[in-house]
Amino acid sequence: MSKGRLFVISGASGVGKSTVLAKVMAARKDLQFSVSATTRSPRSGEIDGVSYYFVTKEKFRKMIANNEFLEYDAHMENFYGTPKAQLEEKLLTGNVILDIEPNGAFNVRRERQDAVLIFIAPPSLAELESRLRGRGDTSEEQIQVRQKRVAWEMEQSRQYDHIVINDRVDTCADKILQIIAREAD
Repeated sequence: MSKGRLFVISGASGVGKSTVLAKVMAARKDLQFSVSATTRSPRSGEIDGVSYYFVTKEKFRKMIANNEFLEYDAHMENFYGTPKAQLEEKLLTGNVILDIEPNGAFNVRRERQDAVLIFIAPPSLAELESRLRGRGDTSEEQIQVRQKRVAWEMEQSRQYDHIVINDRVDTCADKILQIIAREAD
């Protein structure tokens, strides 16, 4: 039986999820981060087993066949998934945050009705595009693909338990911390 609560965080690409989550994790030392597996290549500064479990498409497919994922999804020609074993192990000791796309979030909700879904939304679509371009690690083609996905992601936010606008990182993180305090403590 799990001791902790599962918090699922999603948001449009470029909305600042990683920055906000870093603030949330720093403020609450009792939270653990669920590390996802992915077939994409590591970005600068990402560490295998910390940022993601970086695996080949062949290994990912084997993990699917062995029912090793709570959820998985394809996005931007790569696979992403939440390994069940490490998530369950972390939930035995406390609260866990999972950073995944909407499809994955809804799959988690089907498996774990007690999961709390939080969507981080941009202050505006123009601001989101500006942030995405400002990252400097995204090609123009990828930006166009992601912009098409944003409308769909924003539509999906209606199915979340909470929607938090990331107009300022500290304010957004504080709102998420308030949600966690209400739902877990």
